[in-house]
Amino acid sequence: MPTGSRDPGVLLDWILDSMGLVRRSSGDEKGALHLIMMEAFLTNPLGGWDSKQLGDQTGLSNTGIHHQMTKLRECGLVAAQVDGKWNRYVLRGGSISKATRLVESEASIILELRLSELSDIVVPSDSRMSTDSEGDEEPFSIRICEPGPTKEHLDVVGALSQDLGLSGESNREGDTISRDILSELSSAHQAMTLVALSERVSESRGRVSTCVERMRSAGLVERVPMVSRISQDVFAGLVRQFDARGEDWLMTRGGLGRLDEEISSSLIEGTRNGSLDIQSVSEILSAVDLPDQRILLNTLGGRMPFGFRVSGKDWKGVSQNVLSRAQRTLTRIRRVALRLEESLI
Repeated sequence: MPTGSRDPGVLLDWILDSMGLVRRSSGDEKGALHLIMMEAFLTNPLGGWDSKQLGDQTGLSNTGIHHQMTKLRECGLVAAQVDGKWNRYVLRGGSISKATRLVESEASIILELRLSELSDIVVPSDSRMSTDSEGDEEPFSIRICEPGPTKEHLDVVGALSQDLGLSGESNREGDTISRDILSELSSAHQAMTLVALSERVSESRGRVSTCVERMRSAGLVERVPMVSRISQDVFAGLVRQFDARGEDWLMTRGGLGRLDEEISSSLIEGTRNGSLDIQSVSEILSAVDLPDQRILLNTLGGRMPFGFRVSGKDWKGVSQNVLSRAQRTLTRIRRVALRLEESLI
């Protein structure tokens, strides 16, 4: 949020950006949408503006006006009434604060209805949520729209993935990667790595990663540490570093010296005589806290393996997670809109 700012331009830009109406990278405060809102709808919300009046007021072409008004109508900020051959536009509710309240109400209802479709997709699983997530939320981003006409090449999962913006901007016909990943994660009882997902959906790891990040931004998917893999990776690190650098390095820079003496001695002895295996590493490390296990893995030259899962044990849990994040964003938009309105008075 634009904390403390009372600059109408800054506040308006933040609202338009948060609603996905402008490209974040543009940074153009005098963009077309900014001009239309600032020069017309914020100065005279119920003026009944037509395309010609908007063009005269802003200096934009008729084509540009049409494109921007389509976006404003689709997002719910602006309404239109037909007057003869003209569409006359008004800011809904007569002010930016009331318009955003209407958008908030409608968006919440539509999103809740769309997320109920997950009831036929997400397989309930208590084991899925056995490990705490990292809690490193991505900036929230989701598309909210009502169901459109059915398409022959899209089933329910594919249509929902596309409507929520999980397929990106291209939406190429026949490209089912977002649908396939959502199906795989929704039916899995454990977190899945990017490698496992790419093998399951027969796509490159890069494309899978891009799609999963969209799902994380939407609150549908979260990243979790693959705790079950730590013993395997610690074992591999111990053997590799013992052969390459020796016992003294393991006890110092290798991190074993940080552990209880009995634990470090067991790991060193097992590595030295060749009796150590993944199972014995798991048993030895069972007395070590997870954060210390992760530090040990890092000092041995390994990296914590991560996997991905849907963000709830059932569809209601996933839906609640998405709805709570959406509500926080919508509430912020409404508050900034009220501040914008006050700054204009």
